[in-house]
Amino acid sequence: MKLASIVTIGDEILIGQVLDTNSRHLALALEEMGIHVNRMLSIGDNAREIASTLSRELAQNDIVITTGGLGPTKDDITKGVLSQLTGSKGLVRHPGQLEKVHSILKSRGLDVLPINLAQADVPDTAEVIVNRLGTAPIMIFRNVNGGGTLYSLPGVPHEAVGAIPEVLEDIRKHQQLSNILHRNVVVYGMAESALSELIAPWEDALPSQMHLAYLPNPLTGIRLRLSCYGGDSDQENQIMDEEIGKLKAILGNLVYADQDSNLETEIGKLLKEHGLTLSAAESCTGGEIAHLITSVPGSSAYFLGSVTSYAISVKESVLGVPAQTIEKNGVVSAEVAAAMAEGVRKLTGSDYAVSTTGLAGPGGDEFNPEGTVWVGVATPHVTKTIKYNYKNDRLRNIERFAASALNFLRLQILEEI
Repeated sequence: MKLASIVTIGDEILIGQVLDTNSRHLALALEEMGIHVNRMLSIGDNAREIASTLSRELAQNDIVITTGGLGPTKDDITKGVLSQLTGSKGLVRHPGQLEKVHSILKSRGLDVLPINLAQADVPDTAEVIVNRLGTAPIMIFRNVNGGGTLYSLPGVPHEAVGAIPEVLEDIRKHQQLSNILHRNVVVYGMAESALSELIAPWEDALPSQMHLAYLPNPLTGIRLRLSCYGGDSDQENQIMDEEIGKLKAILGNLVYADQDSNLETEIGKLLKEHGLTLSAAESCTGGEIAHLITSVPGSSAYFLGSVTSYAISVKESVLGVPAQTIEKNGVVSAEVAAAMAEGVRKLTGSDYAVSTTGLAGPGGDEFNPEGTVWVGVATPHVTKTIKYNYKNDRLRNIERFAASALNFLRLQILEEI
């Protein structure tokens, strides 16, 4: 299997001003190709550190991908280091990138300065992929000092991510890659430790060439990724089908997708397939559920709208929650969650409605500690509620509340259709 290293360059990453998302996108793309990411490193704008790090990584990996340090300012020194590292005799101006520099600056109404033109200069040891999204070129240095191939990408996230397809295409042309097969089963509603214990006998009996990874996420649940490296892809697909069938039989409705998906997408598929509609009434989640649902393309076909009823007065006047219900049971209660769901369903005319009322924190009481949420789901036939409690910070609690509400909604839809 081919090995790769990802190196992000920039002081702004080391001091925490900028979050490195480039490495994640690159690692995911490489792994899908069957290339194992051996290391991820972040280093500053220091010429000696850049040179020594890249020399070491190129000696130990087939592929090294860097992002950052290619801008027009004096602190962007990566290009100069790469020139020295690869034995370049000088810089040459790349016509394709030069044309792109003129085009981009003109479209932004900016003057073309000498400092901008210099971004089209590359070491004469480099091959160039024209950056369609920015002024800094994507450079390729092959077999550097007898070692791996180096890809130098801009650090701007949308430019780095935008370059990935062309980088992968070049890798496929120049590297002999092993067959790889990944399949996913996505689960919600069980802690990772409990899930691991439940499926332990199945996992222990997996074929030797198959590997299982647990990939938890508070918004999507746990993605179980099955991987096979090498071998015959048709045979591996057949084995995968058999093993995933066994896994689904064990987990039942805990499984909501057999691909890399999320709850809002799968709920949308259910609603669209059966011609059903949805609305939401949110308090403690502050619109997070509506945001997740509407992030799915085409959600206007089934999502009618939402009410963010943060204040008690809005719960009463807009959703029609009786004041006596709140006085008797408290605003964080099953009764209020049920009334909110029924209220927004009546208000919008939707088939289904989901509601949340809780305490994301900080603060709580003996009956409803911090991290408590009541979720309500109103359907054409019944209204149901459920209570969850999470012990995270405020923002993470809100995410967990929203995801749990969507999963409860999913289960109720499945029960009725």
